[in-house]
Amino acid sequence: MFDRPASGNRAILVQVDFGQGGIDERLAEVSLLAQSAGASVVGIVQGRRQAPDPAHFVGKGKAEEIGLVAQMNEADIVIFNHDITAAQQRNLERKLNCRVIDRSALILDIFALRAKSHEGKLQVELAQLQHLSTRLVRGWTHLERQKGGIGLRGPGEKQLETDRRLLGERVKLLKDRLVKLERQRSVRRRARERRDVLTVSLVGYTNAGKSTLFNALTKAGAYAADQLFATLDTTSRRLFLGEAGNIVLSDTVGFIRDLPHSLVAAFHATLEETVSADLLLHVVDSASEDREGQIAAVNGVLEEIGAGTLPQIQVWNKIDATLASPEVQRDACGKITRVLLSARTGEGLDLLRQVLADVALEHKAALAAASQTPDAD
Repeated sequence: MFDRPASGNRAILVQVDFGQGGIDERLAEVSLLAQSAGASVVGIVQGRRQAPDPAHFVGKGKAEEIGLVAQMNEADIVIFNHDITAAQQRNLERKLNCRVIDRSALILDIFALRAKSHEGKLQVELAQLQHLSTRLVRGWTHLERQKGGIGLRGPGEKQLETDRRLLGERVKLLKDRLVKLERQRSVRRRARERRDVLTVSLVGYTNAGKSTLFNALTKAGAYAADQLFATLDTTSRRLFLGEAGNIVLSDTVGFIRDLPHSLVAAFHATLEETVSADLLLHVVDSASEDREGQIAAVNGVLEEIGAGTLPQIQVWNKIDATLASPEVQRDACGKITRVLLSARTGEGLDLLRQVLADVALEHKAALAAASQTPDAD
């Protein structure tokens, strides 16, 4: 029988180089992820392989090295900055005699800590259950024991089968509840569309400063902190832009590379605000050495949710850290491509407001022209 080891907060991080590059940035990110989840990083193990080992993800020698580092540092948990299979997780836990989790499980745990609204909690629970459903077959072999059950299972049904059935029923219930919430959100969205209000969504890599920018523009007081996934729930506020009138600005959940697909699916209702926006403000941490990789990761998620073709303006935030000057940059055709600013100090916010006002006026003019165009026969 295999019983999973108890959890703890002293963590060993494992990063394997499969030739993807950016290892230092990936290690820095997983360290911040672990700290965001409440772990204390006491050791790091790195390695290089051509491909994952089917049994232990890493080779036998590297697994022994991880076990030695974990033992020397009295670690409670080993965190792989990769997705590992249920069989690999089981084999590693047996060999290392401590709890092992992968990148997806770590991100799900952080989301569970951050979720505040009713909808956010439902979305996180759904993602966790969908992730758990992939682990029932091999990760929890002790559930294979034959047990009787009154009112829960039929004669001879195994504990594993019962857990899978109950899990499936809970997943269906959560999906039904989220569909109802999505309908309510859709009604509110259609009401905004009837008023011909420009809708703008803030998107970006987690910790790029989206919520700080949102607060600076709208004075909304949304929670903002120097941590990953500080904001999970979409917040929308009106923003008055003088002669351009009001627009609706929405702050959404931050993205990250290798975001678990179960999270993208579970947060579909929330991400609908992004898909239905007229304009995306892509907030970039201009002080990050990995900003190009982060931009690519965000654009990848936007493609996945069907928002890859929406108009987008990049907002390079944190120029106070790079000593750059506030600026509006345009391409060869004069189209605005980038606004440089600091949400923390307020430098460049007036430039962004003017850009949004110009876009809102163009949006109104286009709607007015469309309303006056006779329908084609």
